[in-house]
Amino acid sequence: MKKILAFSSIRSEYDLLSPLYKLLTQDSQIDFRLLVSGAHLSPIYGYSVKEIEKDNIPILAKIETLLASDSKISRIKSASLLLQNSLEIIADFAPDVLCYAGDREDVVIYSMISGYLGIPSIHFFGGDHVRDGYIDNPIRHATSKLSSLHFVSCEAHLKRLVAMGEARERIYNIGSIALDKFVDFNPMPLKQIFSKFNRKQLERFAILIFHPVTQEADIVDVIFTNILESLQEANIGAFVSYPNVDYGNQKLIATIERFKTHQNFIFYANIDRDLFLSIYKQAEFIIGNSSSGIGEAASIPIPAINVGMRQTGRMADKNVIFCSSNKQDIKDSIIKATSTTFRESIQNIQNSYGDGRSAKRAYELIKTLDFSRFLSKKEDPLHQTLVLK
Repeated sequence: MKKILAFSSIRSEYDLLSPLYKLLTQDSQIDFRLLVSGAHLSPIYGYSVKEIEKDNIPILAKIETLLASDSKISRIKSASLLLQNSLEIIADFAPDVLCYAGDREDVVIYSMISGYLGIPSIHFFGGDHVRDGYIDNPIRHATSKLSSLHFVSCEAHLKRLVAMGEARERIYNIGSIALDKFVDFNPMPLKQIFSKFNRKQLERFAILIFHPVTQEADIVDVIFTNILESLQEANIGAFVSYPNVDYGNQKLIATIERFKTHQNFIFYANIDRDLFLSIYKQAEFIIGNSSSGIGEAASIPIPAINVGMRQTGRMADKNVIFCSSNKQDIKDSIIKATSTTFRESIQNIQNSYGDGRSAKRAYELIKTLDFSRFLSKKEDPLHQTLVLK
């Protein structure tokens, strides 16, 4: 029986791989567990571990790592707590492979542990690249270099990993598992959605997800206010997510408090997946700076307005509108996104990140691959060549 251990510290990252976790959990020939930490265990961020428990995903351990602090050093301090408190748990479970996703500080911790404990590892969503200068980008690439295998979302990411010196045989282009949740999903009626929030139904609404970026930390509340006011002036409501745990999140939470009484905005820290997808599928557009707008909105399809530095340079389909944090630029982008011409132009687009059938591909690979042959990384990056099938 294969023993698989995966990790999750925040709701958004859990949702990326949850379709795969469900397949692994259902397989009687696989002992699958999840190690939970970070924002999942914080009431401030919705105590989202309850969503994992609702999905019946077996949890190996819960590790409290999130510091009640909003500073540049808090994330790395949290990472140090994770390193210290997860080592024995991982060693005692002795998995055959470790799985982790994305570019948060946790993944570089897990990739180091896998190397030092001699456990093969799979990094999901490697090879992506953003030109915003944020620390997540080099963390993603560093994690890829420390990982045994790569399950990537598209051909461009595969090529980037090869350019970084990763051997072609270590990389599998499976598409983005994050898209699987959109396939065959039937949203609940709008009346039911708004009743869950005890709110009158809005005639028009968007989804707003905005996270702090270190380089914009001094003005992050100004940018967030510009977005909210632009929506107000366009008479468009919004379901507004609380920010993640990055530096600057308290400024955004303070801004939410200022706008909380506005009838056009519904704020939430954590909501059920089916409810979120029902909102997403019926929203007029998504706005903010979430990777969901870049990688997922095209699967519906709806317009995605990306505001500010975060996500700049990332591969995006033509439904994505990049704009500055200037209020007038935001207002112009909303006008464009809601125009009949633009909406008609994106109705038949295909998402470049996949077809929504990626979890099954990942599952089959995990079932059949001999992970031991990928553990030792002897390749010299200088001698790697680009060989594409």
